[in-house]
Amino acid sequence: MSVRNRFEDKRKLGGLIEAFLEKATKGYVSSEREKDRHIAIDINKGLWTRCDNCGNMLYVRFLKQNKSVCEECGYHLPMTSTERIELLIDRDTWTPMDEDMTAQDVLSFSDEDSYQNRIITSQKRTGLTDAVQTGIGYLNGTPIALGVMDFQFMGGSMGSVVGEKITRLIEHATDKSLPIIIVCASGGARMQEGTLSLMQMAKISSVLQIHQVQRSLLYISVLTYPTTGGVTASFGMLGDIIIAESKAYIAFAGKRVIEQTLRQKIPDGFQVAESLFDHGLLDSIVPRNLLKGVLSEIFELYPSVLSK
Repeated sequence: MSVRNRFEDKRKLGGLIEAFLEKATKGYVSSEREKDRHIAIDINKGLWTRCDNCGNMLYVRFLKQNKSVCEECGYHLPMTSTERIELLIDRDTWTPMDEDMTAQDVLSFSDEDSYQNRIITSQKRTGLTDAVQTGIGYLNGTPIALGVMDFQFMGGSMGSVVGEKITRLIEHATDKSLPIIIVCASGGARMQEGTLSLMQMAKISSVLQIHQVQRSLLYISVLTYPTTGGVTASFGMLGDIIIAESKAYIAFAGKRVIEQTLRQKIPDGFQVAESLFDHGLLDSIVPRNLLKGVLSEIFELYPSVLSK
């Protein structure tokens, strides 16, 4: 981008901010139709936020319009699962699955708070029943099965509900001969469920084997910040095509754990997407605003998958 174009963009941005402040000062109230043209903002988070990478202050409304990508450094800030569904799925084509499924505290687990209270708190904060949304929709006219993990719900941890919802999604996609996309954002297996959580790794992997190997259907995994633990060790890295967002943190064990285990210093940045791509663990790093178009082009390369 030239200096002149950049200056022009800055000028337009400044004009939009001034117009917004002028309307707010005059007690301007938008009509319901005008409200629908704007992206909703959680007023509890304020009008501004800070980029986690460069520290630049970002206006929330424009940040949402820019798909939560910092305009200064291009850093990809976190998105909710609902925002990612809106990013990938054509308007009015999303059909959710298993929305009422909730976790049970079979171990009566408790640390600083009980597991059941943690679930209820996360449900109230996010509006979700658990850490993944699954469903069927269209991506640029192509029917797909989509699962999107949400890090805001207990760190996107994979418990029995997350595992069961993803398993049912894959089974449905296999039955209907649909390609699958799973957007990963997780701290790993949910410790409050113990072995019940760990067994989800094998359960999801087994149904993926039927989908990919026995039925020759496509599975694409999209790794976002962060993708760690049991999710990385199972379905996160089993995609026929593995895509990551820029600077996404992708790992099994954290840097500190590795250093304490191996008793040697680990270089900075060795678990970010760019490093994994350089070592052949990823197929591509795709900017968020291009992701839908790239996925659509991939589907065009697999006509046998889409014609079944």
